[in-house]
Amino acid sequence: MKSDYKIAETENFYKKIENPDFNFLYDKIYNYIYPQLKNNPYYGPNIKKLKGIYKDIYRYRIRKYRLFYEIDSKRKIVFILDIDYRKDCYSRE
Repeated sequence: MKSDYKIAETENFYKKIENPDFNFLYDKIYNYIYPQLKNNPYYGPNIKKLKGIYKDIYRYRIRKYRLFYEIDSKRKIVFILDIDYRKDCYSRE
């Protein structure tokens, strides 16, 4: 299968994934989720586009976690922005 998009992990994501709370997910992200995002980052059963001020960001649901990313369609790059617990990432301040 040819991959149309490239994956770029941001420094913020890289620091977060080093945390033991999230590190165990990296194999699944790398081997299962990244190939899906490379093929089609816009659509999938666990993909949802956010609304409001975050309208350019997508989230990928991984059980009780959420992986957030942004797509540069011109350069065909998926920027992996952050990962967090679902309970923490949607809370209002």
